Amino acid sequence: MPTITFTNEKKEIQVPAGANLRAEALRAGVQLYPGIHRVANCHGMGTCGSCRVLITKGMENTNARGLLESARLGVSLAYIGNEQTMRLACKTRVDGDITVTTKPPLNLFGENFFS
Repeated sequence: MPTITFTNEKKEIQVPAGANLRAEALRAGVQLYPGIHRVANCHGMGTCGSCRVLITKGMENTNARGLLESARLGVSLAYIGNEQTMRLACKTRVDGDITVTTKPPLNLFGENFFS
């Protein structure tokens, strides 16, 4: 069974192969949504972009990014500089061990922002 490690929460959970990251995180009590998005979110449809996470280890153990997810992340400021590691939890399937950072902060002054 794959293991998901949540770095901010210092929590590890085991999930069945092919499990949805958002569903398993919420089931384990991991809060994915910042602020008002705890109530006002798209409930896993992939349209709000508020369940974004950074996959810091094990990106190869997830499904490929789909068209809807790529389009949604493409308009997010948080995506800049994290193009290879940012995913929407609601659209991510876990096929192996991964390490996740929830609610990644905006990096408006990072080296990749103005490039």
